[in-house]
Amino acid sequence: MTKPIHPEALFRIQVLGSLTSRADLEKGELKRLVKDLSKHAYETPNGKRVFLSPKTIERWYYVWKKENIEGLEPKTRCDRGKTQIPQDVQFCLIALKEEQPSRSIHTLIRQMEVQEKVGKNELTRSSVYRFLKNKGLSKQVVNDSHRIERRAFEALHAGDIWYSDVMHGPHMMTPKGSRKTYLITFLDDASRLACHSGFYFTESALSLEHALKETLLKRGLPKKLVIDNGSAYRSDSLKTVCARLGIHLVYCRPYEPQGKGKQERWHRTVRAQFLQEIALENMSDLNELNKRLWIWIEHEYHQRSHEGLEKDETPLSRWRKDQSHIRQLGVLAASLDEYFYHRIKRKVRKDGVVSWEGKEYEVPFEFSGDTVYLVVDPHQQTALTIESMKYYTLGPVFPLSRQANCQRRRQRPATSKASGKLGKKFVEALVDKTEDTFDITNTTLDRE
Repeated sequence: MTKPIHPEALFRIQVLGSLTSRADLEKGELKRLVKDLSKHAYETPNGKRVFLSPKTIERWYYVWKKENIEGLEPKTRCDRGKTQIPQDVQFCLIALKEEQPSRSIHTLIRQMEVQEKVGKNELTRSSVYRFLKNKGLSKQVVNDSHRIERRAFEALHAGDIWYSDVMHGPHMMTPKGSRKTYLITFLDDASRLACHSGFYFTESALSLEHALKETLLKRGLPKKLVIDNGSAYRSDSLKTVCARLGIHLVYCRPYEPQGKGKQERWHRTVRAQFLQEIALENMSDLNELNKRLWIWIEHEYHQRSHEGLEKDETPLSRWRKDQSHIRQLGVLAASLDEYFYHRIKRKVRKDGVVSWEGKEYEVPFEFSGDTVYLVVDPHQQTALTIESMKYYTLGPVFPLSRQANCQRRRQRPATSKASGKLGKKFVEALVDKTEDTFDITNTTLDRE
């Protein structure tokens, strides 16, 4: 039976290409041909694309000339399986590893140094690893009681599960100086579609709510939203929005990034394929950065086949395939802003004014001294109305204008004049009654 050719040897013979068919080469021609071959990228048997140096290709050529294709097969090291670690240290390493299989190489080396079996930095990580691997002890074993079962999963339809997380982005020079950016993304599980993604200067709850509103307007309503445990995701306002829209919030367990692997993979793609290709030093506007991000998402990421999907399927085509399963906003789109309003408890001053974010607003005067909810649009930084403590609308609010109030005629209660007349009549009746009393007394004295 013919011996199969080693995949590495086949790869090397393909790199040599036409060199293997040339009987004689002119002087200097080999160096020119080898230099041309080194300019191309080659796919190795393990799927990686690499560039090879002219020296490597030339060495392979001379090995092939001398030993044919068998010479191109990778050679086994003559010292394979051997180690320079002293015999007594070997026994100690094996004993420590078998006693506690979860011990790391760093811990093993440290214990050898503490026990003075070896000098400081005498043992290298690579030598210990090769020794343990040869003994079948290199794998770091986790105690079954601490092992978490992991399973590959995928939502049945697009829109069933969304993920959201914040990626720390690059710094950007602005008129106010260098500022750090944060990328907030909502990613669909089944299609890997970036429902919305945008850079912000903060990772606050307000930035997250703004990103969520943009996402809902673009892609409808998810059934489940899997989010991080950060403070921005724990806000009552976000919980309220999701509860009213029928979105099931699911919080990931702390320190377990494996539970949102698709989101972590998205962040790696953004860093490698987008951030490395743009010139941030020429940008000072966050809107410009987000504009370029969405051009890349819509024309590159969404249009490219994804290895996690079926063959030649793109995130956009997978999303469109499930349009009938996605919950659309429908009539909610017209009133979606109202779901994101904030309600802030305020006590109305005696002059009918409430304050918010350093601004003063006038409310209907009859609510002076009352405690009310001030309804605000935090994204537009405007106050809209006031509500009672039972959430009934009481009336609109307006920015305070002290100059306009200087010329404004004050209103007085309609009952003020009537109260004055009633008071006057009461005094007159009291006087009359007093005079009648004295008359009666005087009459009695006269009779006595």
